[in-house]
Amino acid sequence: MAGTSPRPHAEQIRAALEDGMAARSAIAASWRRSMTLYGLDPENHCPPRTLSSTELRLARERMEPMIRLAQPAMERLFQAVGGIGCCVMLTDRHGVPMERRGLCGDDAQFRQWGLWTGTVWSEEAEGTNGIGTCLAEQRPLTVHRDQHFHTRNADLSCTTVPIFDHEGLLAAALDVSSCRADLTEAVTGLIAAATLEAARRIEERHFRQAFPRARVVLADDRAAGALLAIDADDLVIGATRAARQALGITPERLRRPLPAADLLGADAPAADLLQAERGAVQRALARAGGNVSAAAEALGISRATLHRKLHRLGLRVAH
Repeated sequence: MAGTSPRPHAEQIRAALEDGMAARSAIAASWRRSMTLYGLDPENHCPPRTLSSTELRLARERMEPMIRLAQPAMERLFQAVGGIGCCVMLTDRHGVPMERRGLCGDDAQFRQWGLWTGTVWSEEAEGTNGIGTCLAEQRPLTVHRDQHFHTRNADLSCTTVPIFDHEGLLAAALDVSSCRADLTEAVTGLIAAATLEAARRIEERHFRQAFPRARVVLADDRAAGALLAIDADDLVIGATRAARQALGITPERLRRPLPAADLLGADAPAADLLQAERGAVQRALARAGGNVSAAAEALGISRATLHRKLHRLGLRVAH
């Protein structure tokens, strides 16, 4: 009807929940959690809670290894999105930004909106928002403008991707947020793709750091980030969350000896593993000048194990 003013944001949320939309929409389901589980009011205009300097320092100390290895990916992502009015934040698993990148000219605006280190963006504290809802659902998502629960956050657009550690556990989140009103759907899609790629790079760096002596292979080229760590005996000793999901690897399976060939199949991957093992053994022997004991130490296995490998691979040590 002409002259009718838009329905207030809080009223839209309540109407959507009364209409049963929560059963059909992930955003509406988060609205319901915000209102009924956390007891939040969409019209609450109090600023988000911020950690004290001591709390933030302690939280950063706990997360320091992740912050350090995330730096290159954050820099690269910021170079891609900073010029269009976005900031990049790395949060802990509780939804508190520990590290951020932003243009100096945008800092006052972002600080006003709470897009700053130490601000608590958990879903329990702030209702539906990119960081908090991503961590609650443990999946990448974008919360755009009035999809936020609190009316005071309805000018934000936030794209967030969860980051999982080497054991497949939720460890952090990577977020790109903007206060610009002119972000198109196409631009938001590009931001989401860039954020996902950056988060996967951070996960991979963390995984390789956790298994420095292992051979890291892609378990399934259809599942991004599905990596396995394989030891010198061709046993799987680690798997990313994506690999665990793609291959059905449970923590119980990893606690027992798990041959890589049993997971990767008997086609080309098995031959690739054999060839990779042969090459690793030959390189170790070459670097050790044919000294079996030194080569075994370099490979992180016993001398007896190396002798068994030499026999199985049909390799002879020159004397």
